[in-house]
Amino acid sequence: MKEKFDKFKTSQWYGLVLLALLLLVFWGFFKILRPATFGTPQKLILYAQTAIIYAVGGCGLYFIVSMGLFDFSIGANIVLSAVIAVSASQYLGYVGLILAPIISGTLMGVINGIVYVKLRIPSMIVTTGLALIYESLSVFAAGGSEKILDSSLRAFGSYPYNLIVAVIAYLLCAGLLKYTKVGTYSNAIGSNEFVAKNMGVDVNKYKVISFTLCGMFAGIMALLTISYGTSMTSASNMSSMSRNFTPLMGAFFGVAFKKYGHPVVAVVVGQMVVSLLFNGFVVLGAPTTVQNIVTGLTLLVIVTMTTKAVKGAVVK
Repeated sequence: MKEKFDKFKTSQWYGLVLLALLLLVFWGFFKILRPATFGTPQKLILYAQTAIIYAVGGCGLYFIVSMGLFDFSIGANIVLSAVIAVSASQYLGYVGLILAPIISGTLMGVINGIVYVKLRIPSMIVTTGLALIYESLSVFAAGGSEKILDSSLRAFGSYPYNLIVAVIAYLLCAGLLKYTKVGTYSNAIGSNEFVAKNMGVDVNKYKVISFTLCGMFAGIMALLTISYGTSMTSASNMSSMSRNFTPLMGAFFGVAFKKYGHPVVAVVVGQMVVSLLFNGFVVLGAPTTVQNIVTGLTLLVIVTMTTKAVKGAVVK
């Protein structure tokens, strides 16, 4: 019996069971406290509507986080891409709304990767500096006013079109991770960059590719974000940073469960868990400060679970 259980613990089904239990535990906790106002089927659908948006960003961040890197410009990327999307949609309709944020997000990802590789300083510092630049560009792009998406172009803000876009993004991420060198080499670089380099992996090339993919998924997230929220205000003074951490938690879920072979599923479920947490505390009437404390603690716990300290390691 013990041998069967040990074998089950290393199988992909064990990971799926753990993810399902996580959802059930968090749902059950708040359901017991507020049975009438939390966790009904209709509200779960609403919770999922925001979770699937953040999960798209989490999929992009997974390529970075699996290497041991960080992208703190993703929030600024989303803001700038969303502002550009609204402007483009005024001239090109849905074509502009779809293509503009994906192209702009991808370009920012390319810039992040190239600057990081060329400067050879920690990714947190590089992307934080670039976030300031992207925020400034969003102010110029918005022209000092709030950008509002036309009511005739909001199809991707609700079911089923938002779900279709999100699922396409998830499948794309899963395909890249499973069937391309990007997925293989990102894990190899994250495990041991020195060994990967000695085995002939062009580390800098795949870091740039990973940042590029992260930017592309941020662009898709921007499309869903502006369609759901219908408006976007330019960011300044690092205000976009608050948009970084929710998708980052989803990416950490993916890293934690990648050994079971389901990183993308873990990202999506992880974002749903985070959504349950946020909405649960709202139902309990907890102030925003308490929600921020819980968010911070959750992030620290996930990071602790997914990061192995290595003596003499350098922060990337």
